[in-house]
Amino acid sequence: MHRRAGGALAALVLAAGAGLAQKGEDPGIPLNTGKEIWEAACVACHGADGKGMPQSTVGFKRPDSFPDFTRCDQTTVELNTDYKAVIRNGGPFRGFSQIMPSFSGVLTDEQIDKVVHYLRGFCTESGWPRGELNVPRALVTEKAYPEDEAVVSTAVNTRGAPAVSNHFIHEQSFWKRNQLEIDVPLEFLHQNQTWYGGFGDVTLGLKRVLYDSLPKGSILSVQGSTIFPAGNSGHGLGSGVTTFETFVAYDQLLPHLTFIQFQGGADLPVDTKIAPRSTFWNTAVGKSWMQNGGLGRMWSPMVEFLATRDLVTGATTDWDVLPQMQVTLSRRQHIRADLGVRVPVTNTAGRPIQLMFYLLWDWQDGKLTEGW
Repeated sequence: MHRRAGGALAALVLAAGAGLAQKGEDPGIPLNTGKEIWEAACVACHGADGKGMPQSTVGFKRPDSFPDFTRCDQTTVELNTDYKAVIRNGGPFRGFSQIMPSFSGVLTDEQIDKVVHYLRGFCTESGWPRGELNVPRALVTEKAYPEDEAVVSTAVNTRGAPAVSNHFIHEQSFWKRNQLEIDVPLEFLHQNQTWYGGFGDVTLGLKRVLYDSLPKGSILSVQGSTIFPAGNSGHGLGSGVTTFETFVAYDQLLPHLTFIQFQGGADLPVDTKIAPRSTFWNTAVGKSWMQNGGLGRMWSPMVEFLATRDLVTGATTDWDVLPQMQVTLSRRQHIRADLGVRVPVTNTAGRPIQLMFYLLWDWQDGKLTEGW
């Protein structure tokens, strides 16, 4: 999903309006390269170097987030389709300012693609994973891309012992290829005709991108986490032992907006007398559809195949299947929701069916109240 450059998109369209629409130019005028389009439409506001013209020289009040396109954190994380959607259809199409016009009658799709490509050239640093590698988030399977998100995730038992599990997750990227993650659970369990509730075990994790390639559509990361025993294990709200978790995550883009995600790792408690060591491996397969010519609201049906196994003699593997649907809620696509059902496939005795849901906020792309 796109991040950080809300002001960048707004200002880009404003500049194009000043450079082309107000001059009365039309698509018949030959602008054959991204540089030519930039110089005709964008220089007046963004400057030849992409750092932006001074406030005193532009004909509108610049937003606080007016971009410096040489800053790679403002360009590499955006999708080409995000830039194109606003340039072609206008600011309101993606929840930006009303004064951003549509340029579908001024620039052709090919010209828009060229100026977006040219715009990306202002970032000269290597090592920033491109936003196209940021596949839709699954309910369980962790993806490889470093994120700036806040997520509230809920699982409700619909079969078996009544229970509701909530996770409040904060993810923050830093230094090009890293992400810090904090996961605070709030659990409610029904035991012996009594409901118990409280915080569960808190997770602190660090993710690092090891490899990414946009031409190949691949990204690989590793993460290490410490799970602190903050929950009341006597009431089933925690494990009662500090656990180290490690995993590898690999995502692969496939043709026609199809993707696949892999995650494999282990949970390693410091005291195996309290909780056993275990392994897990998860796979998510999905495909996205975008409305309005591939630039509007996005729907992403997915299915996850989830496996866990305790590392003890005689243990068997628990397999679950989790069909789900993610949808973008805001026009800016920074608010998303996902709904699915997790169903045990093996060793089903005593294992619940769960209704799962999350609400995701990409907080770097605007406030909760913006972009609608």
